Amino acid sequence: QVRLVESGGGLVQAEGSLRLSCAVSGSRFRINAMGWYRQAPGKQRELVAVITSGGTTNYADSVKGRFTISGDNAKNTVYLQMNSLKPEDTAIYYCNCRVLVIDYWGQGTQVTVYS
Repeated sequence: QVRLVESGGGLVQAEGSLRLSCAVSGSRFRINAMGWYRQAPGKQRELVAVITSGGTTNYADSVKGRFTISGDNAKNTVYLQMNSLKPEDTAIYYCNCRVLVIDYWGQGTQVTVYS
């Protein structure tokens, strides 16, 4: 059973920073990619950032230059460093990993940015 455990969400003032972590356990196969998605109230879930096992990264345009995704393959852990946060970054952030062709999700962590 693949399990994702997220941590690091919270309440922060605009222009502040937060760091999210997500640890994956229980996978029998190599994790091909890990990433972060977010869903704001009334909106669809959207990609924030993704990193492959080879280190290739991709970001949503709205977070480029402010957020940095990194991973530790040995620990099956992915991080999201979020700087210069804006109120529009407020959402539930979900960790995702892809094993073979299956996507797994964490339970989500709330990030709230106030001005």
